[in-house]
Amino acid sequence: YVFHLWQVQYRKLLLMIMVLGIGGTHLSGFQVSVINYTSYIQKFINETWLERYGSVLHQETLTLFWSFIVSVYCVGGMIGCLCSGYLTAKYGKKKCLLFNDVVLIIATLHTGFSRRAKSFEMILIGRFLEGIGAGIHMNAHLQYAGEISPKKLRGFVNVTSSVFLALGKAVARILGLRYWCYSFSSFFPFIYKAGCLKGKIKH
Repeated sequence: YVFHLWQVQYRKLLLMIMVLGIGGTHLSGFQVSVINYTSYIQKFINETWLERYGSVLHQETLTLFWSFIVSVYCVGGMIGCLCSGYLTAKYGKKKCLLFNDVVLIIATLHTGFSRRAKSFEMILIGRFLEGIGAGIHMNAHLQYAGEISPKKLRGFVNVTSSVFLALGKAVARILGLRYWCYSFSSFFPFIYKAGCLKGKIKH
């Protein structure tokens, strides 16, 4: 009987680690690395601009747009970090994490459907929202995991967030291999959409 209780307890703990990791820090690592495939997104920006205005962007302007897309994630992350303390104190850590999933799903829908809508601005908005979600989650995840895990395993459970972050970066690298991008020129929106599915698993 005691062994059965032990099994149930640690099975639930493992499930909690997987749910928090896949829907949270794994997704953050994924979003940080997936934007590194510069040429394909720059090509999309150029094609969109050409279709709208009939002219190709100068390289300096293209680089500026690219810089905005990359750096806006950090701006969103800073805002998310600043808000996370207030949100977790007012609404609780679990509700805050669930609400954060909604933000991440909205963000990945923006980036995922950007090619269909022919709007690189949607990537910009999506990246900003992803940054906010990452900033909130990176703080709330550790607090929530530490509070609900057994005292003797608290350190181990908190370390798993870093493991899932690294795994997210690895998955983004694998999905964005140059060969894959060459073979499927319109594949990058679906790389973003994978983040949406991970958010749903947690929700």
